[in-house]
Amino acid sequence: MGELGEKLKGHGNKHMGDAKQAVGEMTDNERLEAEGKRQELKGRGQNVKGEIEGALGNDV
Repeated sequence: MGELGEKLKGHGNKHMGDAKQAVGEMTDNERLEAEGKRQELKGRGQNVKGEIEGALGNDV
């Protein structure tokens, strides 16, 4: 997908995960809070993947 695409997906997932966690905390919904944490971590991983792709070029 490329560096920029991975970073964009990563930022989207991270922010959506943060929002789900916040709503889960406010509503005492542990399932939503956990889902948000998973999505945030997925986004962080995508950001790292994008950084690696950027550092190595498109050879990844």
